[in-house]
Amino acid sequence: MDEKTSGTSLTVLFEEHRPRLRAIAYRMLGSLAEADDAVQETWLRLDRTDAAEIDNLGGWLTTVVGRVCLNLLRSREQRREDPLEIRIPDPVLSREDGTAGADPEQEVLLADSVGLAMLVVLQSLAPAERLAFVLHDMFHVPFDDIAPLIEKTPAATRQLASRARRRVQGWAPAPDPDLTRQRTAVDAFFAAARDGDFEALVSVLDPEVVLRSDGGAARTGLSVLLQGARTVAAQATSWGTLSPFAYPVLVNGMAGVVVVPQKRPVSVMAFTVVEGRITTIEVLADPERLGRLDLSVLDA
Repeated sequence: MDEKTSGTSLTVLFEEHRPRLRAIAYRMLGSLAEADDAVQETWLRLDRTDAAEIDNLGGWLTTVVGRVCLNLLRSREQRREDPLEIRIPDPVLSREDGTAGADPEQEVLLADSVGLAMLVVLQSLAPAERLAFVLHDMFHVPFDDIAPLIEKTPAATRQLASRARRRVQGWAPAPDPDLTRQRTAVDAFFAAARDGDFEALVSVLDPEVVLRSDGGAARTGLSVLLQGARTVAAQATSWGTLSPFAYPVLVNGMAGVVVVPQKRPVSVMAFTVVEGRITTIEVLADPERLGRLDLSVLDA
């Protein structure tokens, strides 16, 4: 390394890379707590390494955090945790006016509009596919650098990333970039739910809309996967009484709501809006995970 490698200077250099490492780990793991653990493990490995032998600190750290995340994903597969189709990744909340959550680290975390729908699709990928896609497509790491992590050739790694890319593009379409149009569709959805207007609900939903709800271990009855406008609309009509308690927020940079009926959140809902219609709805209703959310974004 060209930089001084005293303990203090190494800590400072690592902190400069922390936001990017956390963003990589969040996309890989879908969990903010596990992402922080992966970043901490990366620091511990750096602290045990002779930094003078590292030519490119950023590249070295990216490789290490990628390997740590890959091992965690493989361990998950062996334990066979919650069914992936109803496991909603941790949401990142911010205010639509941009006055909260605008710190540089959160901006890095939410760069590229990585919505919950995309993270759900990433969860369906094999660990090696996910690593190849995240590092190459989102963080521009060359295939030559990714290949050793998954014990593949660069050509095989390129194929994994290409396969993952097709899956993401097919199942997580790019949302409308205009937040006003997103919010218009979401507001129309809740207005129709409040009024019990079934046909209005159907009209704001894409015909192939997918709703995923994660109730966690305590509320397994709320863990469902529904598809189709009329099926999702039938479910949404039961939410009419909650509509007055749906507070608008950005969920991973896109229009969403936090439902807080009695000063305690009962759900976070994220929406993907494409061409004026809602294509996906991700609902986190796990009380344990909701209790860990930072709801300061709701402060007036």
